[in-house]
Amino acid sequence: MTFSKSTICIAITACLFNVAASAEEQTTNDTNNTDNLETITVTSDFRQQSLQNAPTSMSVLTDIDIKQRNAKHLEELIAVSPNVNFASGSQRARYYQIRGIGERSQFQEPINPSVGMIIDDVDFTGIGSIANLFDVKQAEVFRGPQGTRFGANAIAGMINITTNEPSEDFEGAVHLGIGNYNAYDMGVALSGPATDSVKYRLAVNQSTSDGYMENVHLQRDDTNNRDELTTRGKLAIEASNNLTIDLAGYYFDFDNGYDAYSLDNNRETYSDEPGFDQQETAAFSAKFTYQGFDSATILAIVSNADSDLAYGYDEDWAYVGISDPDVNPDINPDFAYWEFSSTDHYFREKAVTTAEFRAISNQGEEIFNGSTAWIAGIFYKQDDEDLLRQYTYADGDFTSTNKSKSMAMYAQLDTQLAEQWSLISGLRIENRSADYDNSDLYKDSIDDTMLGGKLVLSYQQTQDSLWYASINRGYKAGGNNTDGTLPDDLRTFEPEYLMNYELGYKVSLLDNSAYIRSSVFYMDRSDMQVKSSRNILREDGSSEFISYLGNATSGSNYGAEIESAWTINDYVNVYGSIGLLNTEFDEFIDKDGNSLTGEEQAHAPNYQFNVGINYQPTEEWLFNISVDGKDEFYFSDTRYYEYADDTYSPIPENDIQSEAVVLLNASISYLQDNWQIKIWGRNLADEDYANRGFYFPNDPRDGYTPKQYTQLSEPLVFGASLDYQF
Repeated sequence: MTFSKSTICIAITACLFNVAASAEEQTTNDTNNTDNLETITVTSDFRQQSLQNAPTSMSVLTDIDIKQRNAKHLEELIAVSPNVNFASGSQRARYYQIRGIGERSQFQEPINPSVGMIIDDVDFTGIGSIANLFDVKQAEVFRGPQGTRFGANAIAGMINITTNEPSEDFEGAVHLGIGNYNAYDMGVALSGPATDSVKYRLAVNQSTSDGYMENVHLQRDDTNNRDELTTRGKLAIEASNNLTIDLAGYYFDFDNGYDAYSLDNNRETYSDEPGFDQQETAAFSAKFTYQGFDSATILAIVSNADSDLAYGYDEDWAYVGISDPDVNPDINPDFAYWEFSSTDHYFREKAVTTAEFRAISNQGEEIFNGSTAWIAGIFYKQDDEDLLRQYTYADGDFTSTNKSKSMAMYAQLDTQLAEQWSLISGLRIENRSADYDNSDLYKDSIDDTMLGGKLVLSYQQTQDSLWYASINRGYKAGGNNTDGTLPDDLRTFEPEYLMNYELGYKVSLLDNSAYIRSSVFYMDRSDMQVKSSRNILREDGSSEFISYLGNATSGSNYGAEIESAWTINDYVNVYGSIGLLNTEFDEFIDKDGNSLTGEEQAHAPNYQFNVGINYQPTEEWLFNISVDGKDEFYFSDTRYYEYADDTYSPIPENDIQSEAVVLLNASISYLQDNWQIKIWGRNLADEDYANRGFYFPNDPRDGYTPKQYTQLSEPLVFGASLDYQF
C-alpha cells in the first residue's frame, strides 16, 4: 500500500523539491487535500512497483532527501540508508559497503567490486566517485545480493541512480549555492518538447570547493580541492505507436586534488607534491521499448562508458627536509635526516560496454492458467582496463591490461499462488572470462560460470501490510593474483558465493500517514575472497612468505533494518531509520599467518541510524533537523603488525578502528511559488570522524613509529542556496 503525504509533505514536495513547474502547480493547488498520496516507485527492478509493496530490503533516496541536506554527491546522503557505509581512499567515495561487504580501495590489482552502481542504465561500478546528485530523481539502494537482476558485482547489493526524465511541457530550473571553504555550486536544467514526438532534457552542474585541508608547507588551502563538472542530456522519442526510444548522453569532468592525510592526524598537511584524483568520462545509453506484441513488451538496452582515471598521492605526506635540523630545528637529533620522498601515481583507461535484451509478459498474458507473469533476458558486458603506474621506487613504469567479458541469461516468474500469497522465483546463469597481462611478463586467464537467483514468498496480510520471506543467492567473479613469485596453483582465485536469508514486514498505519519497513537477515558467505598466505620454499632451502587473494574462509553477516516515517499533522513530519549488523570471519588466517577466526569484518559498524523532523508552521517557512549516527568499525582486516625481526604483535584496537560518531544537520527554507531560499548545514557540531584508516610508520619526526593514520570526513559545512523554477 502506498503511504500518504499530508499538507506539510505535499508542501515540501511542491515548493522545495520539484523541478517541474507544472508538477509544482498541480501539487500546490492540492495542499489542503490530505487525501493526496505520494508513491515512491522502484524503477530499476524488472517491473516498476511501489516501494511499500516491493518484497525486498531497500531504501529510495528521493529528491526530497537530496534537497534537505543540500547533498551534491551520494556520499553526503548515504547515511540515510541503514547498513550502508563507504570508503574514500580518494577525494570522493568510490566504493560502498552494504551489510559489511564491499571493497575499500584499488591500487595495482584488478578487482571485482561487491557493490555495483548504475546511473540511467550505464554501468559505473568501481568508479562511483562521479555520483553527482544534481537533477537526480532518486537513488535506489538494494541491500543484499541481486543475483537475478544484476548478477556479478552485486553480491552485497546495488545502487541505482535515476535522473529526471524529459517533460511534456517546457520547464526549467536554476540552482545557485555558496558555502564555506570557498564552495560554489551552479546548476541549470531545461526540459520540454522538441517536436510532437521528441522530448528533451539537459542538465549542467558545476561545483567547486577548496576542500577541507590546509597545506601548511605550501601555504595553500586548496590542495584537496574539488572542481566537478556534470553534463547530462536525454531524449525521449516516440518513434511509432509501439516503439519508444530513450537516449541519454553524459560527460563528467572531475579535476580534484588529493591531499587528504596528515602526519599529525588533523586537517593540516605537509606535502610538497600534493596528489590528484581526476576522472573524465563520456557515456551514453539507449533503450528501445517495443509494445507491438500481444504477449510481451520487448526491451533492448545498450550502454557505453569510456573513462580516463588519474589518481596519485605524495607517499611520504611531507616535504624534503622535514627531518633536517637546519630546516626543522625542533627535530629530535636521534631522528635527524630520517626521511624519504616519493610519489605514487595511477593512470587508468576504462571502457565498459553493456547490451541487454529483455522480454516482459504483458498484463493478461500470464502463463500457467493465468497465474504467472514472466520475464526472460540475455545480458552482455565487456570491461577493459589499462593501467599505467608511475612509482618513485619502481625500476620503471608498471603497465597492465585486464580485459573481461560476461554473458548471462536470466528468467523470473511472478506467480500468484492465492489471493494473498505470491511467489517470485528467479535464476541467472553468467559466464565471465578475463585475460590479464602486465609488464612483469605475467599473463593469466580465468573463465568462471556462476549461478545466482532468488525465491521470494510474500503474504499481503491486509491492504496495508505485507510480509515476505526470501532466499537470495549472489555471486562475485574470481580473478588473478599478479605477484611474479607465486606458483601457478595460486595464480587465480575462485568466485565467492553468498546466501541471503531474509524476513521482512511493511505496513502503512494511521490512515496512511505513517509507514514502517523492516527486515531481518542472515548472510552466509562461502569461498570468501580474502587475503591469504603461503610459505614458498626456495631451491636454496630458504623460504619466502607470499600474500595473495584466495578462497580460504567463510563468513557470516546478520542483522536488522528498519525505516519509518509519520506525518503527525499538517505541520510536523518525523522520519528515521536504523541498521543493526554483526559480522565475523570463520576460520580465517590472515596473510601474516595470524588467526582472525571470530573477528569482525572491516567497514561494518554494529549500528547506524538516522532520525529527523520537518516542521512547517506556515506555507512560507520550513525547518528540518536530522541526526546521523554510526558505531565504530575496523578500517581493514589487518589486526597484527609485523616488526623488522619478523615478529608480530596485535595492534591496539583504538589504532585500527574508527570512533563512534553522531552528526547534527539542519536547514531553514523560505518557500514561494516558483523560488526558494535555503540556509543549510551539515555536521553542525564540527565532529572529526574518519572514513578510512591505516596503521603503519610514516613520520620521520618520531623515528617512524607505527601508529594510526586516518582520512577525515567532512567537517562543519554550511551555506545558502537559491532555487528558481520556470
